[in-house]
Amino acid sequence: MQPIKKFFFVLLIVVIAASSACKKTITPPSPYGPIPSKAQQNWQKMEYYMFIHFGPNTFTDVEWGDGNEDPSIFNPTDLDCRQWASIAKSAGMKGIVITAKHHDGFCLWPSKYSTHTVRESPWKDGKGDVLKELSEACSEYNLKFGVYLSPWDQNHPSYGTPEYNQIFANTLEEVLTNYGSVFEQWFDGANGEGSEGKKQVYDWNLFHQTVYRHQPQAIIFSDIGPGCRWVGNEEGHVGETNWSRLNISGFGPGIDAPPSDTLNKGNIYGENWVPAEVNTSIRPGWFFSPSSNDKVKSVEQLVNIYYTSVGRNGNLLLNVPPDRRGRIHPNDSTRLMEFKRVLDQSFHQNLSAGNIVASTVRGKLDQYSPQNLLDGNYDTYWTTDDKVKTASIELDLTGIQKFNRILLQEYIPLGQRVVAFNVEYWNQNRQEWSVITEASTIGYKRILCFPSIETSKIRINIKESLACPVINTLEIYNAPDFSSEQGNKEKVHEGLSVEKWTVISPVQEDIKQIIDGNLDTYLTIPKNQAVVIDLGEETIIKGFFYIPLKIVGEANILRYNFYVGQDNKTWRLLKSNALFHNVRNNPIRQDVGFENTTKVRFIKLQTVETVDNNENFQIVELGIIK
Repeated sequence: MQPIKKFFFVLLIVVIAASSACKKTITPPSPYGPIPSKAQQNWQKMEYYMFIHFGPNTFTDVEWGDGNEDPSIFNPTDLDCRQWASIAKSAGMKGIVITAKHHDGFCLWPSKYSTHTVRESPWKDGKGDVLKELSEACSEYNLKFGVYLSPWDQNHPSYGTPEYNQIFANTLEEVLTNYGSVFEQWFDGANGEGSEGKKQVYDWNLFHQTVYRHQPQAIIFSDIGPGCRWVGNEEGHVGETNWSRLNISGFGPGIDAPPSDTLNKGNIYGENWVPAEVNTSIRPGWFFSPSSNDKVKSVEQLVNIYYTSVGRNGNLLLNVPPDRRGRIHPNDSTRLMEFKRVLDQSFHQNLSAGNIVASTVRGKLDQYSPQNLLDGNYDTYWTTDDKVKTASIELDLTGIQKFNRILLQEYIPLGQRVVAFNVEYWNQNRQEWSVITEASTIGYKRILCFPSIETSKIRINIKESLACPVINTLEIYNAPDFSSEQGNKEKVHEGLSVEKWTVISPVQEDIKQIIDGNLDTYLTIPKNQAVVIDLGEETIIKGFFYIPLKIVGEANILRYNFYVGQDNKTWRLLKSNALFHNVRNNPIRQDVGFENTTKVRFIKLQTVETVDNNENFQIVELGIIK
């Protein structure tokens, strides 16, 4: 080969090699760790939807029924699922999940696998079907439809036997094949004793297979998913650090779940993609109670819940329980509209326009430019070269802007990556960068809240990332200040004078704190010591209440005995080994009614079991219901 030809040949090889090298730099980042399925991505984009707790408990004023309810009590006078759907749509919600079957076993549809259903009720002469009406209403209002079916069934005679698992699978199949598309299948991990004292060994594999066979796109909720997970509390918040990843090997729903703090923040190197769903109620309890009509959460409470759920990489499932008419109460619907108005005002005008630059861009290509953060396209993003895990983005705003919210999103189809970051603003007075806030995870969505600032520039510094950061959205807002009702402070001993009361057992310093009406104080008492109160005079009562410490997992009373008497010697047992329903996950005031009113002078509460099997129990307040 002639020298000149050889020169051009070598040059051509170099150009081809360089071209090949360039092509490698434009390859998108590889997915990092577990990634969400398409169904999980679509679910995450829903962000906010309604929970409906409705059934016999609505009419009996209890949180957990026992399966012995007469079906005749279920008789809503004006049930209107279109009203539910209309309110959900107007509130900005994207779907509705309904308690098709709660722990009492009562089915809101005429199931052929149960005799404890709407068919046995007087509602619509036994010909009604709540699921049919709700699924049609959701379709009309373009909402997604989801169902809650509790595997625990306190009514079914087969519960606690090997045959029950197939019966429950058949029940699932019945629901999942008759009411159209189901976006979420909600499983409660509760597992109580059956009629013969046996607990059911749930066949979760069978249940999951049944769901996926009939609704392959459905997101399955439980403590460990597999579609989405519980966050370890029912108060409306997920952790400030919140990974959508979770280690599930060796764990199960219910008592076999990971610790609450793990559920609250996920696992940084979790083996599965199991994002967080935050479930809470607009009222203190899950089912409607007339006594809670004045206890609907305030706008401020709901806004805070939004920022600690949706704003922390979670979805918000807000319970709004219909009343005994079968309609959402005006207090609830009014509050939802007030809440929606504040959210609309807060996120009305995005201020993130301007010139944006990054310290580094993948392959120095426009394809991965930080400009993608401002284009409103979910599927475009800024990212860095694979080995670059720290970087900065600087946005030069169009003049000085005032704001107090920053919204960021990672492009989760490629996984969750960012471990830590901060946000700075250009301090005009000091002529330097000042930190606004620091945070950990981003995930699908992170909303940062801080006091209003005024500046012409902000900078986001990715300080640590598991792989090259992939960010697709940056938005800036100035949320308005608003005044809201704080909600009525609970009147603990409403209508009663406790001045004559004396706590005669246990003998303990500050023991009067459990009857002083102050919800900010509590006492720790040995489990072997009963609480005895002298009411000071004979009093006709129809029940009692216990207020636990409002922290999930604390040593609150789970099972108890309750006695009454005319003196401190002879006692009459009214409640034996009774259960404070759902106190483990939702430690709110527990009101217990008696079958008949009774005249008493003394009351005694004896702890049988605590939530955490501790030798001590916690008590905030104890009182009577007249």
